[in-house]
Amino acid sequence: MTISTKPPQGMLAFTIVWLGQIVSVLATNMTHFAVTIWVYQETGSATALALVQVFFITPFLLLSPIAGAMVDRYNRKLMMMVSDLGAGLATVALLILQSQGLLEVWHLYVAAVIGGLGNCFQWPAYSAAISTLVPKEQLGRANGMMSLIEAGPGVIAPLLAGALLPVIGLTGIMTIDVATFVFAILALLAVQVPQPRRTAEGRQGQGNILTESVYGFKYIFARPSLLGLQLVFLFGNLAAGIGFTVLAPMILARTGNNELQFGSVQSIGAVGGIIGGVVMSAWGGPKRRVHGVLIGHVLLGLFAQAVLGLNFGWPAWAAGMFVGGLLIPVVNGSNQAIWQSKVAPDVQGRVFASRRLIAWITQPLSPIIAGPLADFVLEPAMQSGGFLPNATGWLVGTGPGSGMGLMLVVTGLFAASVGVVGYLFPAVRAAEAVLPDHDAKEPAPATAEAMAG
Repeated sequence: MTISTKPPQGMLAFTIVWLGQIVSVLATNMTHFAVTIWVYQETGSATALALVQVFFITPFLLLSPIAGAMVDRYNRKLMMMVSDLGAGLATVALLILQSQGLLEVWHLYVAAVIGGLGNCFQWPAYSAAISTLVPKEQLGRANGMMSLIEAGPGVIAPLLAGALLPVIGLTGIMTIDVATFVFAILALLAVQVPQPRRTAEGRQGQGNILTESVYGFKYIFARPSLLGLQLVFLFGNLAAGIGFTVLAPMILARTGNNELQFGSVQSIGAVGGIIGGVVMSAWGGPKRRVHGVLIGHVLLGLFAQAVLGLNFGWPAWAAGMFVGGLLIPVVNGSNQAIWQSKVAPDVQGRVFASRRLIAWITQPLSPIIAGPLADFVLEPAMQSGGFLPNATGWLVGTGPGSGMGLMLVVTGLFAASVGVVGYLFPAVRAAEAVLPDHDAKEPAPATAEAMAG
């Protein structure tokens, strides 16, 4: 009897990679939680926390188009491993510094840059790989499972990190994180990730690395429906970026640095994310996926962001985070399935990297705006003697954290309006009808868009 040595493929291969990632992300979430507590205890500053985000996201965005071109040019499995390795190296550096008692806040900024450089490969590589690993009819299920990677570990990561911090400290938690990076890479080594077949779009986008890097933008800008969807996420992410930058310091300020309340709120949000991911995995999203995107933005802005800033304390935080966790898999999964079914697989690395850059271009600015605005304007304005308590105190309360609460309310209302505006543009609300699937024997998308425009 001959024993097959062929590596796993298809949904089985995807599941193995998914298992490696969910274990790794669990440990990474624990490290993130522990580092957030450490930074705020060391500095007491929302700006310090915001700068970690800035140093992570800036190189991520600047190099994403080149990373996307490399994902399409080279072996996608290798690119996935590079992304894991980059994040792992950043954590190893922090672990060494912490174990020697040398860790300082500015070290986190350097590590964030390294992590951002590695992570710029991750999303386009994994997203594009799903299109070749998983059958078309399973895309909704696969994207639902991917949403569980974001939400699932968060159920226990904050509480587990909070419980382990007094026992093993930040050094122990980082050690666990490094070990799980190795596990994730081994899972990738065990499977086969097919390369996509060459298409007309892929041949059109060939050239040197810079030419291929900008092709993703050309592809999107030639299709108003795709561009419109990304503008929805751009403005929605701007609002979320400003608001959620101050969520952690707001809760810590309003609870007197109560780690248990902070951790429990995050865990409740993750429970919602698990439920949303399971629902999305089984359901696959609404029949018209664009409704999942636009209605989802409205509900997220009102019930998962604005509500967090209201003067209701822990119940509002828990409810808002739960609703947000529930809805995000539907919003992101619906959007992801649209792009995976409409964009040719051999250009998805470039297109998805460009897509992420458009959606996240404001992210380096959001923390820079949010941190100083909270520390130097809204927080002082909401204290006794400030100029805002009489006008907004009834809504968000007064005292420490109230200025950041007001920021969450205002940005949440803005985020909700983005979804409403999306319905006003036919290219966005009819995106699925305008754009043919990439495997359909119909005119090229650019022609169809021109006819519909």
